[in-house]
Formats: sequence, structure tokens, C-alpha cells
Amino acid sequence: MSQNLTPQDVLEFWYTPPMSAHWFSSTPAIDQSIHNRFAPAWEQARQGELDAWKQQAEGCLALCIILDQFPLNMFRGEARSFSTEQQAVAICKHAVSQGFDQQLVPERLMFLYMPLMHSEFMTDQDESVRLFTAAGLADNVRFAEHHRSIVARFGRFPHRNVILGRTSSAQEQEYLASDEAFTG
Repeated sequence: MSQNLTPQDVLEFWYTPPMSAHWFSSTPAIDQSIHNRFAPAWEQARQGELDAWKQQAEGCLALCIILDQFPLNMFRGEARSFSTEQQAVAICKHAVSQGFDQQLVPERLMFLYMPLMHSEFMTDQDESVRLFTAAGLADNVRFAEHHRSIVARFGRFPHRNVILGRTSSAQEQEYLASDEAFTG
């Protein structure tokens, strides 16, 4: 299917029910559905074979979804769920530099900017907050600020440590055991 896949195919899937109702509350069945339908496209995007999509706003958005959102579903609990995050960050930055974000309706900006919110680099976190604020996406600003505060505090997202084979510091262990812990 991915050989003929278009950005519009990705966006129609992502932005219509039932998928849109499960963006932040997926199920194993939805994760498997995304894997079955989009794993080849993820691999193509990972290898740069869909880079032509970067020439337009919707193509950049579709690539951000493929490289940032889909792996979180397809590879839940595995290190590779974060393996294309920085590619998605680069596409987001490219889209912003081209003004493509200004061509998208506000309801779609969230997933264009979200790779920055997922990044463990402070400069990306700062840009995430800036972009969500400038777009007037108040709910997303709140989440962006929360993500930024975690990276500012720990230099990374502690909830990823086990999956990525990283040793948690004593402060991270204390945080992860607390009620305030963000677990992804």
C-alpha cells in the first residue's frame, strides 16, 4: 500500500474517527492497525524515500505523523518508538522555515509541532512552547510547558529510561515513583 500512499491518505486516516478519538488513548488493536497499514510507509520515510513530501505543508504534516506519532503506536514499549523522532523534528523545523505551518488550519498544527514537544533537546522544547503559544493553542501550550519543565529538570524524559536502556538517577527514580510522574 505504501508505494502509492499519499500525504492525504495519512491525514484522512489520522484526522477522522475512530482514529482521532484515540490520539492519546490508543488500544493494542489500534496500535496493530497502524502497524499493519503504515509500517512500510514509516520505513520509507525513515530512509528518506518520502522526502518529496517536504515540498508542501500537508506533506510535512503527514511525515511528522508518520515519523513521530505512528512509531509510538507501532513500536509501543520499544526503543525504536523514538528512533525517528529527530527526523520528525527536522521536518517540523523545515515546515516552519518555509511558512508551511501558516498554511495549515490550527486544528492540524498540533501534530506538526508535536515532534518538538517530544524532543529531549531544550532548544526544541523552547521552540515547541513558542510555536504553540504563537498559534494560540492554549491546551497544547500547557502540555508543551509541562514537557519542557521535565527536560529542563532532568535533561531528558525519565519515563523513557527503561525502554532506551538508560540508568535512572536517584532523582529520576524518585520522580517516577511520585504522583507527579509523567509516564508518556
